Amino acid sequence: MSQSSPVSTDPQQIQALLERWCAAVRDKDLDAIMRYYAPDIVAYDAIIQLQFKGADAYRQHWAFCLGMCEGAMLFETHQLTIHADGDVAFAHWLNKCGGTDEQGEVKSSWMRATAGYRKTSDGWKAVHEHFSAPFDMATSKALFDLQP
Repeated sequence: MSQSSPVSTDPQQIQALLERWCAAVRDKDLDAIMRYYAPDIVAYDAIIQLQFKGADAYRQHWAFCLGMCEGAMLFETHQLTIHADGDVAFAHWLNKCGGTDEQGEVKSSWMRATAGYRKTSDGWKAVHEHFSAPFDMATSKALFDLQP
């Protein structure tokens, strides 16, 4: 009789983590957003700086970003793919993000997202995150109107 290896639930755990994180962003709950990250997170966000090192620096950036959106937040993952093996994992997806302006109109765009995770005693934590938008090399303008 052959034994089969147990099926990993790590991808489902990471997907649940991402779902809680997205809900925290939509709720503008900074403490819940930051529970997603490891203390030594290194993040490459699409705006403001080249990189953010550590949870304190990224928390300040998240506070800035949340303050930019006065109305309801739009923050959704699409085409999510998760790869997990042992204590490390990564995921990539398309992220639709934006907010509601003063007239109640939703302004949003698609971004590319990649995250690296490490399994800790507190569960999976993001140790690396990268958000970006493609740009036109001829004009140096970001291409925010692209659709998947």
